[in-house]
Amino acid sequence: MSAELRRMLQVEEAAKVAGVSVSTLNKLRLTGGGPMFAKIGKRVVYDPGDLGRWLDSRKRSSTSDAGRAA
Repeated sequence: MSAELRRMLQVEEAAKVAGVSVSTLNKLRLTGGGPMFAKIGKRVVYDPGDLGRWLDSRKRSSTSDAGRAA
């Protein structure tokens, strides 16, 4: 991380940016497959860069495009 601290997004903000519900992000943290997150005490936050990379990884060119093999 650079000398400047990045502004982290709280769950509600991250859900709004990603276009999903808070519940969806909560479930993805439990089951995996969601964006990277950080826990600070009991608080969960998301780095906007990680959220953007996760959204980019979900892009598809058609409904039959399964994306990269995991």
